[in-house]
Amino acid sequence: MIDTTADVVRFSLRNSLVLSCASMVSALGFLWPFLYSGKDLPRTQIFFWIAISIALLLVISEISNSRLDAKSVALLGVLSALIAALRPLGAGAVGIEPMWFLLILSARVFGPSFGFLLGLNSVFVSALLTGGLGPWLGYQIFAAAWIGLLAGILPGRKSMRGVKELAMLIIFAVFACELFGILMDLQFWPWAIASQTQLSFLPGGVLSENISRFFTFHFLSAMAWDVPRAVFTSTLIALAGHPVLSALRRTYMRAAFLTPIEFIERGMAQKEV
Repeated sequence: MIDTTADVVRFSLRNSLVLSCASMVSALGFLWPFLYSGKDLPRTQIFFWIAISIALLLVISEISNSRLDAKSVALLGVLSALIAALRPLGAGAVGIEPMWFLLILSARVFGPSFGFLLGLNSVFVSALLTGGLGPWLGYQIFAAAWIGLLAGILPGRKSMRGVKELAMLIIFAVFACELFGILMDLQFWPWAIASQTQLSFLPGGVLSENISRFFTFHFLSAMAWDVPRAVFTSTLIALAGHPVLSALRRTYMRAAFLTPIEFIERGMAQKEV
C-alpha cells in the first residue's frame, strides 16, 4: 500500500499565522450580519479584498522561500486548471458543480495547505475564465479554500483506505456542500429579499432573531441548491473516488515530493511489510 502522508506544501509558522489572520478577516465578512449594530446595510467587500491580498502575498512568500518548488507549483497549476474547467460544466445549475469532487480528493492526497491554495487558486482562475468577477468572488474563494483545508486534515491519511475512506469522504462531501451553501447564502441574505418579510435581515436586530431568520431562509434555498450539490458530489466520489485517489497518489509518488531520505525509509518499510 502506498503511503502518502507528507504534505506537498508546508506553511512556515509565520505564514501559518498570516493565513490565520486572513481567514479571520474574511470570516468577519461572512458573519457581520450577526455582529452589526447599525441601522443601514454596510459594504462588506473590503473584508475580502484585504483577505485575498494577504492570501496572495502568502503564496508569493511561499514560492520565494522555496517552500513551493517547481513541481509543487506545476501540480497546483494543473489541478487548478482542471477544477476551473470543471466548474462551468454545471454552470451552478441546481447545485450541479463537479469541481468539489476533484478539490476534496486532491486535498485528501496532497494535504491541507495544498488544499487551501488549490481551492483559492481554482475559484480565482475559474472566475477569470468565465467572467465571474464580482463582489461575490471573495466569498467563493475563501469558502473553497476552507473546504480544501478541511478535506486535507481529515483523519487516516496514512492508515485509512478502501471502503472506509470513501465512506468518510462521502460524508465530508455532504458536509462541505452544506457548508458552502451556508457561506454563500450569508453573502447575499441581507440584500436578497425585501426588508418587511419574516426572512429579512434586521439591521441592529436581536441576534437570536437574525439567526432564526437566516436559517429559515437558508433551508428554503437548500432544497434547490445544497441538496443536489451534495447528492451529485457524493455520488461522484462513490463511483470514481477510488481510481481518482489512486491516480493522485501515483502522481504524488512519481513526482517524488518526499525528500530522498524519506523516500528510501518509506520504501524499506513497504518491503518489510
